Amino acid sequence: MSNASYFKEHSGVHALLITPFNEDKSIDYKTYEEYVEFQASKKPEHLFAVCGSSEMAELNIEERVRLASLAVKHAGDSNILATANIEPSWLAQVEEVKRIEATGVDALVFVTKGYGNDQERMFTYHSELSTFTELPIMLYEYPGFRPHKMTGETYKKLVDTGRFVAIKDTTCTMPEIKKKIDVQGNSSVLQANIPYLLEAYMAGARGVCATPTSCGVSLFVKMWREFSSGDINAAKQTFENVIMLDNAIDSGFNISAKYLLSLQGVPFKPINRGTTVLSPARMQSLKVFYEWTINHAIKL
Repeated sequence: MSNASYFKEHSGVHALLITPFNEDKSIDYKTYEEYVEFQASKKPEHLFAVCGSSEMAELNIEERVRLASLAVKHAGDSNILATANIEPSWLAQVEEVKRIEATGVDALVFVTKGYGNDQERMFTYHSELSTFTELPIMLYEYPGFRPHKMTGETYKKLVDTGRFVAIKDTTCTMPEIKKKIDVQGNSSVLQANIPYLLEAYMAGARGVCATPTSCGVSLFVKMWREFSSGDINAAKQTFENVIMLDNAIDSGFNISAKYLLSLQGVPFKPINRGTTVLSPARMQSLKVFYEWTINHAIKL
C-alpha cells in the first residue's frame, strides 16, 4: 500500500516480526525471509519489522536496516513498519530515521525513549524528530527504555500535529488505555495487552500490536475481522483461543514463540541474544498446545 493509504488505514492487526538466530547468535536472514512471507500469508494489515519482540535493542543499526529492507521485499500486500530511533545520540537517531525510511517501509515507529517522567520533553522530542521524515509515524511505549508511558494529554498533542497516526499502548490497564482512546481522533490506539484485548476493542481501540501476533497471527486477524463486522459473539470465542495462545508462550517469550513457529514449519531455532533457554518441559508443553490447536481446527 502507499504511504497515503497507510495514513488512512492504520488500524487492524499489526503483526510482529521476531528475529531468527543461528547457533553463533548471528541473524539467520534466510529463515527471516521465509518467516516474513509466512506472516504476510496470514493477511494482517501490517507487519512490524523492527520491534521489541525482534530484540531490536540487541541489534546494531546495520542489522536493523537489513531486517527492515528484507521485510519490505517479502511482505506482499502488508504494510511494513520499523522502529527508527534506537540509537543513543540525537544525531545518530536523525541518521537512523533517514536510513530506515530509505528501506521503503510504509511508516516509522518512534519509541518513547524513557521520557515518561517529563511529558513536555517527550512531546518536544517526538515533534522535532518527526521533522526528519515524511512518513506516517506510530508511537510505541517501549518498556525497554523506562519510564516509557505517555499520558493521554501528550498523545493528543502529538496526534494534533498531524504527524502521528497510531500508538502501541503498553500501560496494560483499561483506565490508562481509555485515556488515549478518548483523544485518538483519526489515529489508532493499538492494544498490546492480551487479557484486555476484547475489552479494549469494545472501548474503541482500533487494532492490536502484541507479542503473540509473532506466532499466531491468524487468530488475531480472525478476531479483528469478526469484531469489525459486528459479530461480537464470534470475536469472543476467538478471543478465548487468543488467551490460550498467550498463556502458552508467556513463559520464556520470545524463545517460546520461536519454538512454536518451528512446530508450524518455519525453521526457527530456540535462540535469542539473551540467556533464556527452553527446558524440555516447556518444549513438551508447547507441543501439547500445538497438537491441541490442530485437533480443534484452530488456525494459528
